[in-house]
Amino acid sequence: MEPPTSSRLNSRKRRKDGSGPNGAAELDGIPPKMSRRSFGLREPAPFSDEVEIDYSKPYVRVTYEEAMRGTPSDRPVRVYADGIFDLFHSGHARALMQAKNLFPNTYLIVGVCSDELTHNFKGFTVMNENERYDAVQHCRYVDEVVRNAPWTLTPEFLAEHRIDFVAHDDIPYSSAGSDDVYKHIKEAGMFAPTQRTEGISTSDIITRIVRDYDVYARRNLQRGYTAKELNVSFINEKKYHLQERVDKVKKRVKDVEEKSKEFVQKVEEKSIDLIQKWEEKSREFIGNFLEMFGPEGALKHMLKEGKGRMLQAISPKQSPSSSPTHDRSPSPSFRWPFSTKTPPSSPANRSRNESAVTYDISEDEED
Repeated sequence: MEPPTSSRLNSRKRRKDGSGPNGAAELDGIPPKMSRRSFGLREPAPFSDEVEIDYSKPYVRVTYEEAMRGTPSDRPVRVYADGIFDLFHSGHARALMQAKNLFPNTYLIVGVCSDELTHNFKGFTVMNENERYDAVQHCRYVDEVVRNAPWTLTPEFLAEHRIDFVAHDDIPYSSAGSDDVYKHIKEAGMFAPTQRTEGISTSDIITRIVRDYDVYARRNLQRGYTAKELNVSFINEKKYHLQERVDKVKKRVKDVEEKSKEFVQKVEEKSIDLIQKWEEKSREFIGNFLEMFGPEGALKHMLKEGKGRMLQAISPKQSPSSSPTHDRSPSPSFRWPFSTKTPPSSPANRSRNESAVTYDISEDEED
């Protein structure tokens, strides 16, 4: 068992000592990772006119198969994605993330159209062009930003920025008198489709604001904006303030109702506890009362014992009639001097003396 263990340890050491990234050697079969040239990970992406391009090297576009296999680190696949990016949201960020991850080594260039083009071909924007440029610059997936991007991509523009593929969702985009402004890009084999994020778009956000206009107008009035800044008339301003006061009163009433409900609930809980405790104490009290004053209670036994003792103390003891009589020896007769009569005695002693006299008489007769 020791040789395999030592071999595993040696293999681990070789991996750690290898020249590949994360300790991986070329013998392990793991291809080395390519370092991406990405400005957007630590700082805002630069504008295209701030990036130097070496035009001495000829521009040769890579094929889709070559891009999927992976290109050298000094030759990333240059992917272009354009848009308006008004009210930059998660749907925009997800689309750019998909474009960034189309190929193993991707350099993402994002074109942002100017206000003039956007207002002419699509409509009015909430953010101006400088705000939209800045928003795209700070997206982590973006490596380069093209200001004042064209509405329709021309071969000259593609060659100037050395673009290999154009990323966009596959839905035909009809504008500027064309059924699909990306039709010629698809025919040239330079189109790389991405997926739209459902449930979020600039139009949806604007629809929410327009639908709840009064709510947001009142919100900004509370935050210190003036009616003039919000383009709100004097009457509407007073109406919003009145609605705000009414809402505050409703909120206070609601808070009072909730507090009163909580108070009533607490009182009910305490009353239930008190009733339960009272029932327990009442049962205990009734039990103790019956134990003391009930038919077979302790008080009755005490009275019986007291009554018996009182009767014993009042009445004398009587000898039982069935007790056997004992013969007693006659007490010696006492005679008064110079007299033959006996002293007076009690009725009980008199009967005894009579018997003694008879006895004496019988003895004299015998003599």
